[in-house]
Amino acid sequence: MKLHTDPKQNHLLACIPSDVFARLLPKLELLEMPLGKVLYESGGIQDYVYFPANAIISLLYVLEDGGSAEIAVVGNEGIVGVSLFMGGESTPSRAVVQSAGFGYRLPAASIKEEFNKAGPVLHLLLRYTQALITQMSQTAVCNRHHTLDKQLCRWLLLSLDRLTGLDLIMTQELIANMLGVRREGVTEAALKLQNAGLISYTRGHIKVLDRLGLEKRTCECYMVVKKEYDRLLPEKNAT
Repeated sequence: MKLHTDPKQNHLLACIPSDVFARLLPKLELLEMPLGKVLYESGGIQDYVYFPANAIISLLYVLEDGGSAEIAVVGNEGIVGVSLFMGGESTPSRAVVQSAGFGYRLPAASIKEEFNKAGPVLHLLLRYTQALITQMSQTAVCNRHHTLDKQLCRWLLLSLDRLTGLDLIMTQELIANMLGVRREGVTEAALKLQNAGLISYTRGHIKVLDRLGLEKRTCECYMVVKKEYDRLLPEKNAT
């Protein structure tokens, strides 16, 4: 199936100066990102960075017993694989497709070359990394101090910000793995939101009916993260 795509559906790629984008374009490889696809494993050497277009990637910390919890989500606002240009080469987290779609990958050498030129790409990627660190930090606080239904609201809103519609294809098991809780807990939290008229939930499919209601019901963690992304990252049509 041919995908009708544009790399500039990814906001970071859209914000890169035109001369840099022209250099990178021949090296960008279009990828389908099916649900559950692992882009890299914990501790593995990363050969590429990924720019989601309409997919959402979950960064998960995986425990020795196989349990996991999400530490951040990345969608069309960002890049997966910041450890490459930050000098780490690998990371203790796993990157897995949370919402299916497509994106682009770029060889490690190409992103390092642009980053090391200490030009606009370096500054853009550093600001993005700061925003990502804020999301990771706030996720840790939220998981420790806030109720599961508030966490679910935050998670839904962050996911919606990285999609163009109001629908999420997501199983209870996947949500439970993301939030690091039992599946029964996700069922209970989702039913609360459904009974409040905020979402409709059927097997593997969540439709948001009242986004404003979700924003009112969630904790402050969502807005902390959103404001930091808005503050640090330029508008999509910037050059």
